[in-house]
Amino acid sequence: MATAMATAMATAMAAAKPQTFPYPSFSSYVRARQPVLLRTARSLTANPSDAEDLLQTALTKTYVAWERIEDHRALDGYVRRALLNTRTSQWRKRKVDEFACDELPEPEPVLAGDDPAERQALHDAMWRAIMKLPARQRAMVVLRYYEDLSEAQTAEVLGVSVGTVKSAVSRALGKLREDPELGIVR
Repeated sequence: MATAMATAMATAMAAAKPQTFPYPSFSSYVRARQPVLLRTARSLTANPSDAEDLLQTALTKTYVAWERIEDHRALDGYVRRALLNTRTSQWRKRKVDEFACDELPEPEPVLAGDDPAERQALHDAMWRAIMKLPARQRAMVVLRYYEDLSEAQTAEVLGVSVGTVKSAVSRALGKLREDPELGIVR
């Protein structure tokens, strides 16, 4: 951190005035106030590395404006304002395209046999085949497989025995297996 700060200051100094350090009070200010200012930067960001970068940027801006700052007793306020303005600028410029999350928001890739149009065609074919069944068998198939009722619950709803439900559903499934429209599924 100290090496990175020194590098940032050296870069700023080299850009401003080559090979001279006109503000000895700036370096003493940074040495004295760095822990406090770093805590402030950490309160503005979630990542400690980002906080260090933020502080370096704010200190570079402070160094460039050092001659214009009239009241050096208010330096902490100046640097805090630079921290806040820099963080706000970063936040505004940041374009978030992706968010980290536990579940991917994208739908699962469509496999060759799992085309939505094919699923809809199969769904329609299945309902046409079910509609060809006798009313009693159709009711039992719908209650058992679409409403997900047990055999006992289906029997109770229709007022028949469990054995009647079992045999009627078995015959209905046999007819559905023989339906030519559903032959493509097999």
